[in-house]
Amino acid sequence: MGSPAGHRQWWRDAVIYQIYPRSFADSDGNGTGDLNGVRGRLAYLRDLGVDAIWFTPWYASPLADGGYDVADYRAIDPAFGTLADAEALIAEAAGMGIRTIVDVVPNHVSSEHEWFKAALAAGPGSPERERFWFREGRGADGGLPPTDWVSSFAGGTWTRVPDGQWYLHLFAPEQPDLNWNHPDVRREHEDVLRFWFDRGVAGIRVDSASMPVKDPALPEVRQTYEPGGHPFIDRDELHDIYRGWRAVADSYDEPRVLVGEIWLDDQQRFARYLRPDEMHSAFNFDFMGRPWEAKQLRESIQSTLDAHAPVGAPPTWVLSNHDVTRPVTRYGREDSSFSFATKRFGTPTDLELGERRARAAALLTAALPGALYVYQGDELGLPEVEDLPLEALQDPMHFRSGGTDPGRDGCRVPLPWTRSGHSFGFSPDGSGAPAWLPQPAFGWGERSVEAQDRDPRSTLALYRAALALRRSEPGLRGERFSWSDSTEDVLAFTRDDVVCVVNLGTAPVPLPDHHEVLLTSVDLDGDHLPADAAAWLRA
Repeated sequence: MGSPAGHRQWWRDAVIYQIYPRSFADSDGNGTGDLNGVRGRLAYLRDLGVDAIWFTPWYASPLADGGYDVADYRAIDPAFGTLADAEALIAEAAGMGIRTIVDVVPNHVSSEHEWFKAALAAGPGSPERERFWFREGRGADGGLPPTDWVSSFAGGTWTRVPDGQWYLHLFAPEQPDLNWNHPDVRREHEDVLRFWFDRGVAGIRVDSASMPVKDPALPEVRQTYEPGGHPFIDRDELHDIYRGWRAVADSYDEPRVLVGEIWLDDQQRFARYLRPDEMHSAFNFDFMGRPWEAKQLRESIQSTLDAHAPVGAPPTWVLSNHDVTRPVTRYGREDSSFSFATKRFGTPTDLELGERRARAAALLTAALPGALYVYQGDELGLPEVEDLPLEALQDPMHFRSGGTDPGRDGCRVPLPWTRSGHSFGFSPDGSGAPAWLPQPAFGWGERSVEAQDRDPRSTLALYRAALALRRSEPGLRGERFSWSDSTEDVLAFTRDDVVCVVNLGTAPVPLPDHHEVLLTSVDLDGDHLPADAAAWLRA
């Protein structure tokens, strides 16, 4: 398949739009988003100005963890459509100049995957079990799990099967971890990459990329480690795996792209995944988790640029995703940082303040060098839905926390496309099925695409303008970047002849010398930039 825009390294400064398929658009009226729903909205994404779309898993899955429990990588889940629908979507998007990126989840599969069902049937000591981490338990009768490791979803990481053995799952019990020491596991994943690359997929997003390899001795987790010494995070053996994946990606006429989901505090260890023979880029979670404070954001921006420079990889910038509290809500809180450990019900938020800051943050991230990711609905200024009925919640993070964590459903509520209707245009007119997660009765329609489409002051209009300028302004392309003089509460930097100024303080600040105002997140106060606002200027 040819490239929508030639063979240039498009991914270095691309705008990539994340689609959570269940919640984007429903074409058949059953209340669940699907691939044909996305096909029907491709023109919207083209007009928004995106270069690529990234899909969270669309594969066959019991949906124990929103599709990250994959039962078959070569089949589309029937809730989303068919393989033919996926192939048509990839081709139609490419025809509009939009590439497609899909998720691969190397750490685990679904407990409904044929390999795991075969492992359960084959019993202890079988070759089928060697593809996973089956172990005997501790204690006289093996009744204690092999380790006391803690799950990413809270609780334990081992589940016992009827024959007495235990299997490892760093996430939910429905997600058994694969043993990457087994040649079948490596061979299968490289075949999966080829399967989707052959169908025109431009890239792969690698879920939980620092976790698949385990120390075979399965030692207990300690407080501190030497680099690479943790029993299941950031082990050195991972790099050989991703070099194999890079060889697959580079074997195509237009090389495919690998994007890692890598949660690491150590920037040097993070950069190792981005060496020229490994991944092309990785998500920048440090920036996304920082509070709305100039010092914190500047520190994150600089450390990100410093980490990427030695390996020649482009940084990425993202404000949220399908796991994280939406920025309109997060930035309206007293603590505007993000941490999974601190998510709780009933946290107060000022949505008006949050929306103002989120608009400024959108211009900040769009002005930085590198790739920009936009999570569906952020371009509409959607808030987190925090009053979902408890009986509607589906996220395992909520249930495994004992109900203290509200989970991630609040950022996954189906999008509003129209001002009114039983699902605000998410499902076709006349369909009676409710959306798979309930949409707010009040305020959702006012934030819809229809409500914002012709409003020049809307958040949607701001995003469209910003993404258009990213393409048209030479200063916003490439990797040129330098900090400008600013006060303690102001971020200011220059990209060639474009200056970005962000006021994170509480009072208006004078704009620097400039020839033209290109874009602002709010109206200017004469020649001053108001609080919690951003401006793009031509120097």
